[in-house]
Amino acid sequence: SPPPAASSSSPSSLAALLGPDALRLLFGAGGIYASFLYYGSLQEDVFSYSSPRDDSKFRYAWFLQVLEATANVCVGYLGLKFSSSSSSGGGGGGGVGTTRNVPRKYFALSGASQVSAKAFTSLALANGLSFPVATLAKSGKMAPVMAGQLMLGGARYSAREYGQVAAIVAGTAMLSLGKKKGGKSQSTPLGLLCILVSLLCDGLTAGLQKRLKADLGKLGVKPGPYDFMFWTNLYMALVALAVALPLGEMTAGIAYVARNSEVTNLILKFSACSALGQSFVFYTVAHFDPLVCSTVTTTRKIVSVLLSIFIKGHALSGRGWLGV
Repeated sequence: SPPPAASSSSPSSLAALLGPDALRLLFGAGGIYASFLYYGSLQEDVFSYSSPRDDSKFRYAWFLQVLEATANVCVGYLGLKFSSSSSSGGGGGGGVGTTRNVPRKYFALSGASQVSAKAFTSLALANGLSFPVATLAKSGKMAPVMAGQLMLGGARYSAREYGQVAAIVAGTAMLSLGKKKGGKSQSTPLGLLCILVSLLCDGLTAGLQKRLKADLGKLGVKPGPYDFMFWTNLYMALVALAVALPLGEMTAGIAYVARNSEVTNLILKFSACSALGQSFVFYTVAHFDPLVCSTVTTTRKIVSVLLSIFIKGHALSGRGWLGV
């Protein structure tokens, strides 16, 4: 019979060269970059939008999280129904084609902390936090992620890994703050409080995801990427809805988008990019350490800033190029 190598496909040859883990990481990181580069641009457009009728701004962060998480739930549901890995796992534990015996507790907790982190970042900007401080805080996201995994997930890291995180955080912060922006802005105490809560939630999310994967290993359960996506975003949507309703953001947000079709179009694109990007995020989380995913999303900020510099004509200071 002919040797197996003769029928090897191009992806198999690449897998033999790089290894399966390297290919998975390239696939996940490439999807995250492609989706969230456009996502970030759309997010900026949504929150900078001014209504032509009364010049009002879109400030409904929790309402936006309801829409975004719901789009992610829909994509996660479709993924569960049509992915072969989910269907082979059965539907015994939670229906909709999910893997059997998936524990819901940590999905619920990580979903609540993750949607809170996203909402409080938007609220920080809406409540007067200066953009330089906001970008610095987002660049430092990897530090609380590592801390959360150390405290909640029982993770252990080498001195080299600590050094790599410090270098990426410092370089990204210098690059973000190196963008020359006109004028000066003040950071309000409420804005600073919101971004601190967001960072706390980032660290809590990573620790809970680490604990979840450890418990899954003890149970002998191996959920797929869409299990992570569906259940986490389901609880994200429920938490966002529970907050948005008493705040009146659901009715006010619906009324705002009904009056302004332009922002409706932006939000639809934003939610679609989020759903696609989250597919790659949870693919990466399912196959690698949450810190790996955080590293990818943090370094993606460098590409976002560079695209902003070269495409939108922003200038970069010497400190910014040192960060690069």
